[in-house]
Amino acid sequence: MRRVVCMALLALVLPLSAAADSSNQVDFGNTGGTLTGSDAGMALSGSTLTSVVNYDGLGTITGNNLGSLSFSTGALLSGNLTTGATFAAGGSFQIATNGTNGLPDGVIFTGSFSGDVSWQRFIVGNGVTEYTLTGPISGILVEGNQNIAVVGLTVQLTVSVGSGSHNTISIMIASGNTNLTPVPEPGTLGLLGTGLLGIAALVRQRYKPR
Repeated sequence: MRRVVCMALLALVLPLSAAADSSNQVDFGNTGGTLTGSDAGMALSGSTLTSVVNYDGLGTITGNNLGSLSFSTGALLSGNLTTGATFAAGGSFQIATNGTNGLPDGVIFTGSFSGDVSWQRFIVGNGVTEYTLTGPISGILVEGNQNIAVVGLTVQLTVSVGSGSHNTISIMIASGNTNLTPVPEPGTLGLLGTGLLGIAALVRQRYKPR
């Protein structure tokens, strides 16, 4: 019975994996810019796009300045900016390209944070402290004449720490990566839900007391 359940789950998950495979993912790399924060939230400005992968069939594009990436988070939920914190969803997230190597000239992604944003501190030794900001995002990616609903994740890494306290902080970004994937079709999610309900009923029937 366990083998039947596993096989059924695998059959349901495979279509979702295909819908979110690497051929549909768009990846953006950025560097530089200043991440500032307070109890009101974190905000990144002045960060430059240096790589764009798999956007609108253009393959891998790299360069010193392909555009810009900026964002702001929701307000502080817990912790503090010096030792680590969690920020609320919301805010805004924007990616713009500048026409280099076939990329559009304008904003190509507009969205916001769709879940809690993590701010973590790492002590790497010799008095050096680095931070990472990680959070899920969602929004609309523009490819040609299409507006595509996407979900994804951004990870931003710092190297040099500016002046800061438990209330305010300003840090330079070393590098960042943002990955976006089209939202699965509603029909795919519906089939998954229906299939899981069927499996649950099968399991209950199998182990029903007699």
